[in-house]
Amino acid sequence: MRFANRNEFRESRDFNPLLSAFTKRLFTLQRYVINGIALIIAAVLFIVSGSVEGASSIYIAIAGAILIIVALSVRVAFEWERVPLLRFGRFTKAKGPGLFFLIPFVDVPCGYVDCRITVTDFSAEKVLTKDAVPVFVDSIMFWMIWDAAKAKLEVQNFSAAVPLSAKAALRDIIGKTTLTDLLMNRDEIGQELQKILDAKTNPWGITSLSVEIKAIVVPKELEDAMSKEAQAQREKNARVILGSAEIELSEKYALAAEKYKGNQEAMTLRSLNQLLDAVKNKGSMILVPSEVPHLMNKAIAAAMAKNSGVLEQTDLDLESV
Repeated sequence: MRFANRNEFRESRDFNPLLSAFTKRLFTLQRYVINGIALIIAAVLFIVSGSVEGASSIYIAIAGAILIIVALSVRVAFEWERVPLLRFGRFTKAKGPGLFFLIPFVDVPCGYVDCRITVTDFSAEKVLTKDAVPVFVDSIMFWMIWDAAKAKLEVQNFSAAVPLSAKAALRDIIGKTTLTDLLMNRDEIGQELQKILDAKTNPWGITSLSVEIKAIVVPKELEDAMSKEAQAQREKNARVILGSAEIELSEKYALAAEKYKGNQEAMTLRSLNQLLDAVKNKGSMILVPSEVPHLMNKAIAAAMAKNSGVLEQTDLDLESV
């Protein structure tokens, strides 16, 4: 899946549909190998019977007729296929897989029904949500046939009826859902859609295994508005966090002020340390008032005096020991 621009939705196709259809047809023809061989042998026998005289030609012609009946009676169904049979217009049974026989001109096969899991892509274009927002919703559905006879006899074209039913159910659900719920509750919407489809398709012998929403495309104008709304919400959260940080910092500053109260030297040294950090980080020159050097010397002297007093007291303690 890719977007050619911001508004255009496309589904990428990396395979050749013509080549795929031709390969599928070629594979399907393998079911008629026995019929083809029987018809070829019958044709050869009829040709030979024309050149032979006597009773032998009659026997050869009878053998050719038998081979033609065999070619008309023998059918082959693959492992995943079932074939409903009608006898004089009434359903009898479903044949397959493997080799089976039917009565020529009496039994009529209703086609080969593929009972494997099928993946169908369906979409709802420009559907209004409950809050009047036009959206494009693209979905996939996994479904399978569990009763080939019902699928062929209850509905005329089940391969077209199932996607159309899914599309109608999807449009109905979108009309009852707001855009926010549609964006946030994809799984729940898929499950609800699956239940609706099961109620419709179970009488046809078809069941839906799962429904998944692949993409929800909104108009560009609404996309821009949603982006601005998300940006505004993030800015609001950032401001709230910043305000909480300011409250915590103010509490820490109040505790620090209590520690510095009555200790002018410590306050001066702290101020000088902040000036030094600013100079080192900025790499610039800071102009300070003229009394600052005097305060620096005074604070340093007081600190040195306290330090020397501590050292002298330590020496006296050592000498006494």
